[in-house]
Amino acid sequence: MEETNKSFINVKDEQGNNGSPVLAKGVKNYLIDIDGTITDDIPNEEPERMSTCLPFPDALATCNEWYDLGHQICFFTSRTEEHREVTENWLQKHGFKYHSLLMNKPRGGNYHWIDNHIVRATRYKGTFSNLTEKRATIEVFEEK
Repeated sequence: MEETNKSFINVKDEQGNNGSPVLAKGVKNYLIDIDGTITDDIPNEEPERMSTCLPFPDALATCNEWYDLGHQICFFTSRTEEHREVTENWLQKHGFKYHSLLMNKPRGGNYHWIDNHIVRATRYKGTFSNLTEKRATIEVFEEK
């Protein structure tokens, strides 16, 4: 393994082929929703509200703390590409620190994420703070 920067490590398989980079030990890759998670729940059908809503203070402080600790911050929203400029301006106006912004997340929730990397999910329920550990039942693929 060779380090590409302090957040990611390049991985090679037994044949020397490159694999997907992995995060360095202790670094988390946060995918954070916007509407209803770091600010009011604003549907795409009401874009005029996107520039005037206020961030949840606990979300702003926590996201920026995670960024300052070296974690990767990616805002992942159901807002469409049409709303990218207003979204980027809003994040900048309110001082959110982040690495990337992904638009067009599927709407409706009840996500079932399938990936070859470890995926963890945390449902936002009104308090944005540092995370604590809790045991839960999850669905996994049957091992052969």
